[in-house]
Amino acid sequence: MILAGAVLLAANTCQAAAGGASAGQVPSGHPSVATKSKPAAQAPLIDINSASKAQLKTLYGIGDVEADRIIKARPLLTKTDLVTKAGLPTGLYVANKRRIIAVQKTAPTPKG
Repeated sequence: MILAGAVLLAANTCQAAAGGASAGQVPSGHPSVATKSKPAAQAPLIDINSASKAQLKTLYGIGDVEADRIIKARPLLTKTDLVTKAGLPTGLYVANKRRIIAVQKTAPTPKG
């Protein structure tokens, strides 16, 4: 019984020394991890239907290839179309979903 307690104590000490990270946790540099030091300034939302390639590349994990996929798949009706229509990985959508919007062009009303 004493040996089992010593093993548990040693395991907790090693985990604390390693920063407490365990399998399945998100790395500290990932955009979904909130920092406690200072609140981040609210970045403007990026419209995935009208943003330039350079603007799209400011999103987490979006490079030239992904930006080209988004542009080619336009118009996107919803943000989730990034996954279903543009073929981006779900993880990239999840990491960026709070920074994007999908604005729709309104059709002109007929005069008559």
